[in-house]
Amino acid sequence: MKRIGWGLILLMLAATAAADADRLRVAASIVPVQTFVERVGGDRVDVTVVVGPQASPATYEPRARQMAAIGEAAALFRVGVPFERAWLPQLRAAHPEMAIVDLRERIERRGMAAHGQHDEGAQPRGGDSDPHVWTDPRHVMHMAEHIRDRLVALDPDGEAAYRANYRAFRDELEALDQQLRERFAPLAGEPFLVYHPAWGHFADAYGLEQITIETEGKEPGPRSLDRIIQRARAAGIGVVFLQDEFNKRSAERVAEAIGARVVSVDPLAADYIANMRRVGRVIAEAVAP
Repeated sequence: MKRIGWGLILLMLAATAAADADRLRVAASIVPVQTFVERVGGDRVDVTVVVGPQASPATYEPRARQMAAIGEAAALFRVGVPFERAWLPQLRAAHPEMAIVDLRERIERRGMAAHGQHDEGAQPRGGDSDPHVWTDPRHVMHMAEHIRDRLVALDPDGEAAYRANYRAFRDELEALDQQLRERFAPLAGEPFLVYHPAWGHFADAYGLEQITIETEGKEPGPRSLDRIIQRARAAGIGVVFLQDEFNKRSAERVAEAIGARVVSVDPLAADYIANMRRVGRVIAEAVAP
């Protein structure tokens, strides 16, 4: 019995290894993009993520071993987060045969400071610095379409599966977008306060105003911080939204000054649909008069 049992286990392991070897190997720069590629690719793709959970795309530095592993992928799907600028040229030089797919194509660009910025000299709308395109579900529909087309080009035999997976994912995204539109329709123009400006595309999509404390990794100076506090008080803001990977000190200082509380929101969560529903709920509760 033991020999039969071990034989079956070895056969199962061999079958699993063979199946894994047949899957299309690709990479994604951040966790949400990994989720989108997996939703469209299904069991035909093996997706490696560069910046995993609890790491910040603003400061992450891939190790040499990780760079080598990523280089074995047929394609890398990216969105323009800060760490990409530093190491993508090296990756291109080392692995010129790997496709690097920018999922911001077909999406209108916006400046990191284009909406509700507190500093003078803010980058105008249409700039190229805000990579958080995935916080707008309508943008994710375009991204998913782009992923589908690239996977079909890399793996033509999987076209039917990729198209079916894309349609199912798009249906969920359309339902999410409709839910958020209905939730925010009566709240148009309302401001919300965030530490890091990750929600500009979300604010644009649903008619809100994002006010930020930090921009492009820079803490506000005393005068800027005072302006933020005065504006938040005037608007009656009662919540400061913060990503867990950022320092809470400035957020807590502003929250204390305006009598607000700090609430965690994560634009990098793996379960995109459920996370965006939660974000929509907590932001709507925060901005409701």
